[in-house]
Amino acid sequence: MNAPPPPAACPENCHTCRLRQTGAFTLVTPAQLAFIEGFRQGAQVVEAGQALVRENQSNAQLFTLYSGWAFRYKTLSDGRRQILNFVLPGDLVGLQQEFGEVSSHGIEALTDCALCVFQNDSLWAVFREHPRLGYDVTWLAAHSEGHLDENLLTTGRRNATERVAMLLMHLYRRLDRIGLVDADGTVAFPLNQQHIADALGLSLVHTNKTLRRLSALGLHDLKNGRLRLLNTKALARIAEYYNTPPRLMPLL
Repeated sequence: MNAPPPPAACPENCHTCRLRQTGAFTLVTPAQLAFIEGFRQGAQVVEAGQALVRENQSNAQLFTLYSGWAFRYKTLSDGRRQILNFVLPGDLVGLQQEFGEVSSHGIEALTDCALCVFQNDSLWAVFREHPRLGYDVTWLAAHSEGHLDENLLTTGRRNATERVAMLLMHLYRRLDRIGLVDADGTVAFPLNQQHIADALGLSLVHTNKTLRRLSALGLHDLKNGRLRLLNTKALARIAEYYNTPPRLMPLL
């Protein structure tokens, strides 16, 4: 497998943010952008396999993932792990910790990650000084809840083939909307089969068989850490995951 490229470093100021130039995020006024820049504490790089947030950690930071992949997870006492969702560039992370004493989940860097880190205990200032940005934070929380609803439907009612098709479609579309699909139609896909199994509630053997079945049907190609969807219409029918007009998302 090819080694993933190093993470794109966070820019020194928000005006030169690559994510804001993708067209995937809502526009902000100069005053709002200046406030976000002042709200920002700095940048951080976390290596693959390292913790961004530990389970039951107190005082975890609020941050936006600028580049790289991460995942949120919970574990049982015997080490069994459930991946709750995958964190991609543009995602705001840490809201739960802002409203609780400790983190109820962990977050691990799947690849090397670059983070825009915000000041601790200052979220109230966002709502007080820029209500529109406060609304954006609320919208992001509701949007995340919608993803978790879909994940619960997937693990609770979809069969293995439907689960894998759903995951491939969902991640590919998220990457496409932020400009990470290459000209040849492939995207970096650093997940191994254990990550997929832990996200979908499947055994490793079942995950392997399902991926091979979908590949044999000519629906996707996954090799050397790159994913290409070969028949999106068929995958969408299998997963019951159809096109909806993408909505611009807030970005802090």
